[in-house]
Amino acid sequence: MGLFTKICGLSEPVGLQTALDHGADMVGFVFFQASPRNVGAEAAAQLLQQVPSGVDRVGVFVDPENDYLDTVLGKARLDLLQLHGDETPERCRAIAIYFGLPLIKAIKVSSPADIEKAREYEDIVDWLMFDASPPKDATRPGGHGLSFDWTMLKGQSFKRPWLLSGGLHAGNLAEAANKSGANAVDVSSGVESAPGRKDPEKIRAFLAAARDI
Repeated sequence: MGLFTKICGLSEPVGLQTALDHGADMVGFVFFQASPRNVGAEAAAQLLQQVPSGVDRVGVFVDPENDYLDTVLGKARLDLLQLHGDETPERCRAIAIYFGLPLIKAIKVSSPADIEKAREYEDIVDWLMFDASPPKDATRPGGHGLSFDWTMLKGQSFKRPWLLSGGLHAGNLAEAANKSGANAVDVSSGVESAPGRKDPEKIRAFLAAARDI
């Protein structure tokens, strides 16, 4: 059966096609200018033509305004919106109502209290994601290749399915799933040769490792 997988931060056809060919369940595209993985709406629209039905297309946003979401969605057909900033439960609810799309809310984790905070979003969003808190001087909220103490999630129960993110790669995936209890995982920097440059071999290895768990 394996783990449910999301390959995120895709911006080039070869990385995307590798993810699709090797069984990714979700593919993610970042719409945030400070990120080395940022992809514009026009480029994303071209990439999304590669994605067959049955694979969820996720747009990653950081504290987006409605006008920006409107602009992107007018060009790029997405299945889910991932909110990776400091969006409040109220803001998430407003986005869900206005745009009518399922939401993934990323929770930045450094302590057990952060995991408890996720419960404020359970009745609003469709997925939770647990990612490592960024460094204090960071200009973006994710994609730093950092992990957190996975054991904080072990035995936790949530109303929504959840993804484990942050510092994952093929070599530590089994340990991460075992320590956290995750059955769905998200990777970005862990399948790159440099920030924003996806490595097809690392994508293949990650998805193979996920299948074996």
